[in-house]
Amino acid sequence: MTDTLVPFDDVLASYDPALGLEVHVELNTVTKMFCGCPTEFGAAPNTQVCPTCLGLPGAMPVVNGKAVESAIRIGLALNCEIAEWCRFARKNYFYPDMPKNFQTSQYDEPIAFDGYMDVTLPTEDGDGETFRVEIERAHMEEDTGKSTHIGGATGRIHGADYSLVDYNRAGIPLIEIVTKPIVGAGAKAPDVARAYVGQLRELILALGVSDARMEQGSIRADVNLSLSPAGSGVLGTRTETKNVNSLRSVERAVRYEMSRHAAVLDAGESILQETRHWHEDTGVTTSGREKSDAEDYRYFPEPDLVPVAPSREWVEELRATLPENPTAKRARLQSEWGFTDLEMRDTVGAGALGLVEETVAAGASPQTARKWWLGELARRANDTDTAIDGLGVTPADVAAVQALVDAGTINDKLARKVFEGLYAGEGSPAEIVEKRGLAVVSDEGALSTAVDNAIAANPEVADKIRDGKVAAAGALIGAVMKEMRGQADAGRVRELILEKLG
Repeated sequence: MTDTLVPFDDVLASYDPALGLEVHVELNTVTKMFCGCPTEFGAAPNTQVCPTCLGLPGAMPVVNGKAVESAIRIGLALNCEIAEWCRFARKNYFYPDMPKNFQTSQYDEPIAFDGYMDVTLPTEDGDGETFRVEIERAHMEEDTGKSTHIGGATGRIHGADYSLVDYNRAGIPLIEIVTKPIVGAGAKAPDVARAYVGQLRELILALGVSDARMEQGSIRADVNLSLSPAGSGVLGTRTETKNVNSLRSVERAVRYEMSRHAAVLDAGESILQETRHWHEDTGVTTSGREKSDAEDYRYFPEPDLVPVAPSREWVEELRATLPENPTAKRARLQSEWGFTDLEMRDTVGAGALGLVEETVAAGASPQTARKWWLGELARRANDTDTAIDGLGVTPADVAAVQALVDAGTINDKLARKVFEGLYAGEGSPAEIVEKRGLAVVSDEGALSTAVDNAIAANPEVADKIRDGKVAAAGALIGAVMKEMRGQADAGRVRELILEKLG
């Protein structure tokens, strides 16, 4: 096969792309899909296992009811039909990281099917363009273990000295969400793929069924892509790029595979139906294994599990628990808050939309809530390599800090010192202000003396102000704030300077 690439615009001149996205969502249940083992992330290898998830003889599985509930809620949120009766199946092929050597999944009878999600693509006029992605199915299954290949240069099994297997992840509940072929996107295919996975992640977070951390693998995307001659209306041979774990990489993987497919086809060669590995560092895919068709997996009904038959009453009860659609909610909040498209996009991108919403509910204005979360707090999160919601600072804390600023008790500079106290767990914002002595000095005598000192030390600046150059007051304000250790009301200092200098 050729390793050359065709420029993206040239691909579109000759071929029509077709996409298919398979997104695996790791549920946040306390226990695994078919046993009582815990699911905590980061535990020591092979400490969260039992005879059932290790596939030992005689061990019998039991379905996790919370996982079924989460699957139904995901299906409803994706506008799917919910099966009145469905069952599990055994998916058989060589699994080096699944001790049973088969995966308990669903095959021809998924719990949810025939749905859709409308994704919004940004446009220059700011209105956005809607593209409907149809959902083939959302089915329940279990995750596999994790293999670590030791030695070699690539971290993969080829060239490794030996491999280690951690079975802690084996058996964790997964929901696999599979789209129907996405056709007609043309040049926007990479953008549609990214927008779909991004909105799906937002939906999963809103449902509260997973932490959806792509960097930890709790939501992973497999990108199927094929090309067909422009205008032919047929589907070409597809490849499946496995376990892409960031939105940016989803877009890049689609672009790369389109260019690679076109190069192979232009050379008169055939696309091999295979799985491929995405390399984040180089932005390329490499061959994995030849892709099997469904019949090659030798599916058959799981004999150790009874069918799942959710009642219509239960389904409707779960429908009533669905949150507001994240896309509609984002549009509503943007309108209510008066955010620009860029401000809203940055807020969502920082993972701070919910935090800003809660801070506003606690009494802060939208702009001040956004200022603290995307400024001071985002900076702290980046410096400490911590999630923005893991800093130990709550939306109520942020609202309380802003209330102290609004009351004139502290200024923005002092507020940053209050946040330092919050990071250190020194108490509430008001307690930190008192303990650290951060309150703005309101003693008019002390302020007047500091202003006099600044005027005396900067006679040239004072003369400029007397001559009507009021902007020069900034230098004197800075001098006063330095003498007062930042604990002065800059507005009042400015008033005193102008009063004294006429």
